[in-house]
Amino acid sequence: MKRIRLTMAQALVKFLDNQYIEYDGQEIKFVEGVFGIFGHGCVVGVGEALEYLDHDLTFHQGKNEQSMGLAAMAYSKQLNRTKIIPCVSSIGPGATNMVTAAACATANRIPLLVLPGDTFATRQPDPVLQQAELFNSVSNTVNDSFRAVCRYFDRINRPEQLMSAMINAMRVLTDPADTGAVCIAMPQDVEGEAYDYPEYFFAKRVWHFDRRPITEGQVKRAVQLIQASKKPMMILGGGVRYSKAGQEFLKLAETYNIPFGETQAGKGTVAWEHKMNLGGIGVTGTQAANRIAQKADLIIGVGTRFSDFTTSSKWLFQNPDVKFMSINVCAFDAFKMDAIGIIADAKDALEKISDSLGDYKSSYSLEEIAQEKSEWNKIVDDLYSLQSNNGFMQTTAVGMINQVARENEGVVVCAAGSLPGDLQRLWRPTHEDSYHVEYGYSNMGYDLNGALGVKLANPDREVYAMVGDGGYIMLNAELHTMVQEKAKVNIMLFDNFGWGCIEDLQNNHGGNSYGTVFNARDEFGELRGSKIPVDFAMNARSFGCKAYTCTSEEELRDALKDSEQYTDVPVLFDIKVVPGSMSDGFESWWRVGVAEVSNEPRVNEAYADLVENIAKTRDY
Repeated sequence: MKRIRLTMAQALVKFLDNQYIEYDGQEIKFVEGVFGIFGHGCVVGVGEALEYLDHDLTFHQGKNEQSMGLAAMAYSKQLNRTKIIPCVSSIGPGATNMVTAAACATANRIPLLVLPGDTFATRQPDPVLQQAELFNSVSNTVNDSFRAVCRYFDRINRPEQLMSAMINAMRVLTDPADTGAVCIAMPQDVEGEAYDYPEYFFAKRVWHFDRRPITEGQVKRAVQLIQASKKPMMILGGGVRYSKAGQEFLKLAETYNIPFGETQAGKGTVAWEHKMNLGGIGVTGTQAANRIAQKADLIIGVGTRFSDFTTSSKWLFQNPDVKFMSINVCAFDAFKMDAIGIIADAKDALEKISDSLGDYKSSYSLEEIAQEKSEWNKIVDDLYSLQSNNGFMQTTAVGMINQVARENEGVVVCAAGSLPGDLQRLWRPTHEDSYHVEYGYSNMGYDLNGALGVKLANPDREVYAMVGDGGYIMLNAELHTMVQEKAKVNIMLFDNFGWGCIEDLQNNHGGNSYGTVFNARDEFGELRGSKIPVDFAMNARSFGCKAYTCTSEEELRDALKDSEQYTDVPVLFDIKVVPGSMSDGFESWWRVGVAEVSNEPRVNEAYADLVENIAKTRDY
């Protein structure tokens, strides 16, 4: 057996450089780059390996560990989980900064490999700089916090442990049913320790994305359930996109006259104007989808987690006889809502179920579906053309950006605040993989920083990051990396002087914009003084971006046109919108923890409304 003497860090880099996946006969290199922020705990270990070892990995210099993790996650999501960018950090705060990104990836079922530096395995120099000593067990380090948010966690205390650790890491990263964040913690002394690794460990390794076939028994159960229903409705989840099952999904909908709604992860898999597509479903859904959902007697979820936003906190489905069926490769998700679980790949399952339904047709009339779509389209058109004497309306700006993105096949990226609601309700995607919204974890900062990952994944497409002022202030680190990478990202910054979505939630439950608006302190010491203006365009220019300030339709239109001349630099649009001019909810409800007793009558009214709606929800 031939062996190669390498440090653990060198072996890690060499291993990652030789990982491939096979999907439907196509072989794809799984790792082509690495994100990193060097500090002690990684710079002389993995840093040395990346600098001097012969490899084909591109190094991307992150600026904040959370934001580079979000960019890496978005990269993988945009490429339908067929590639990853591992993220390397120092020990201590550099490592724990990535915990949020890892949680975001796991919540969304997206592969993310984090490689945080760790304290010394020998413990001899302890406590080292940036080490938080945990008195209950000196074997624990802050990196153990990753255990709560990762699908797989391991710590390399000896260099030979790398082999079994990385095989398990790749097992999880390439498993559609179990994927999410993986953490391989790297004690800084072990990174530099050498071992005679077997040569075969570094051979080209191909991981197969095998489709899990549906069984005959599952087909029979699914067919019986559908044939017994009169008004079934399907929910198109992210699993349809990742399985590349859009055509099979449409075949079932068209052949058997079954309307469907979309989750945030599934939206954009099929064209918005398709006759059976009722748009987003749930809390941020459309009037059309939510009306049909309330009457449906069978809900067929395909590749969905049935989150509270999708189900309107289990309130949406009001038919007392409604049943649920869930097609999902992940058993954990397939049995939610007390569903009949079909544990199978979406593409294979949809095709075989569709071929077995015979002459079945739902009782919906095409006129009924068309009427719901027509009414909703009129609402969207009106929201896209709203005018106000108080200033520029948010939904009008969204409509203008949507039009431009459709013309150039651009990708929209979003994550938190009121904008995901506007997008799921109003955005009209027409091109493949042009809708990219993270709403499993609703991670503020994903929008801007994730847009970098999307641009790295699709360098030839225009990318539109829909960002609130609160999110921009919170996490804009990779703006600097966009300039460094010469990555043109269109940052559509909606400035409404606060966290508008949460302010709206607060106001609707008896609150008075307490702590949710960006106001200065007044003479009484309260945060109720004048609004604090920020020149975000000037801030972006200081990073090296091109930037515009837009206070009207005309200014935004001119800026979008003028920005076409820039191809290798990020562009920020500082769009000053009227606070509260986002779209409202339609035929939906969201459960939040309202105070049971309060001195404020409006809070008591909100609690009474909570009790009334809880009585309408399904208990699972």
